[in-house]
Amino acid sequence: MTTPKLAIRGVHKSFGDTVVLRGVDLDVAAGEVITLIGASGSGKSTLLRCANLLEPIDDGEILLDGFDIAEPGLDPDPIRRRIGMIFQSFNLFPHMSVVDNVAIGPRKVLGVARTTAREDAREMLVRLGLEARVDAYPDQLSGGQQQRVAIARSLAMNPEVMLLDEITSALDPELVGEVLDVVRSLKRDGMTLLFATHEMAFARDISDRVCFLHEGAILESGPPSEVFENPSHERTRQFLDRVIDAGRL
Repeated sequence: MTTPKLAIRGVHKSFGDTVVLRGVDLDVAAGEVITLIGASGSGKSTLLRCANLLEPIDDGEILLDGFDIAEPGLDPDPIRRRIGMIFQSFNLFPHMSVVDNVAIGPRKVLGVARTTAREDAREMLVRLGLEARVDAYPDQLSGGQQQRVAIARSLAMNPEVMLLDEITSALDPELVGEVLDVVRSLKRDGMTLLFATHEMAFARDISDRVCFLHEGAILESGPPSEVFENPSHERTRQFLDRVIDAGRL
């Protein structure tokens, strides 16, 4: 049996008395695209943050290529170089140009020479359709452009897995498409993707599997056609009915 690229086994997480994750189990194969859906507060963002070691887990395992990366005492920085994460907010350095925002990670973390890092950053920005904005500053960009720069910055570290946390939620509706097109290109390139989204139509279009989270547990998981068209759990059906009423599917 092939070892999953990323495996989440029996993960529990609480903040004080609030239980956020309740024994989550999830395997992500290399090159697989898995979407996390569910209401706000269901645990999607916390699960991603735990997978990137931004939040310590209370119990369970997080395995990268079969190795438990959540073991206490391990240095998280080498792991975060292998698992990229994109957030709702762009978190760009306002005093740096676009190309320097993308180049700074390889320079400071990977030890890449400044000239090489900037050349590689320019190539990445061209790939994401930002060739005309490489010397601009973040406040000169649209929200969609800033999010594409954030994606470029993460990709510049050559991650093996990408975690995407509601990356279009802060964007105006007309800017959502350009960011989702980048995600489609990542799938075509074979990137392993685990992402949380409220864009149900996009999730149905791009995902190999969809996982519905409810109260910190994966209540239902399967191919998009099954989860969206014939959900097996009543709570999933209720969630999707509300989404349809809101015009998100």
